[in-house]
Amino acid sequence: MTADVLVFDYRDAALSEADRALCDYAVKLTLTPGRMGEADIDALRRHGFTDEQVSLATQVIGYFNYIIRIADGLGVDDEPWMTLPRDEWHRRKGRDYLSSIGGSHEG
Repeated sequence: MTADVLVFDYRDAALSEADRALCDYAVKLTLTPGRMGEADIDALRRHGFTDEQVSLATQVIGYFNYIIRIADGLGVDDEPWMTLPRDEWHRRKGRDYLSSIGGSHEG
């Protein structure tokens, strides 16, 4: 598995069901944090995650989202190797993430 698969669309990677569930959790927490609930935590528990692991994962996901928002808010430029033209990013990214976890950008 190459890093590109994970960067552009983790759903195309050969991940375990547990890793896929964690990635789905991260996407939902990132894109629709107000829609998170006990069912999301229960889904991770069903894949073998302990409450401590869920807590740590949530903290890491939240921290990265925080840092990205701070950088965006302050106008920090991405490193040149991190940028792709918008069309290329969308082509390589693949499908809409929210549709795969039953969400939408609305509401």
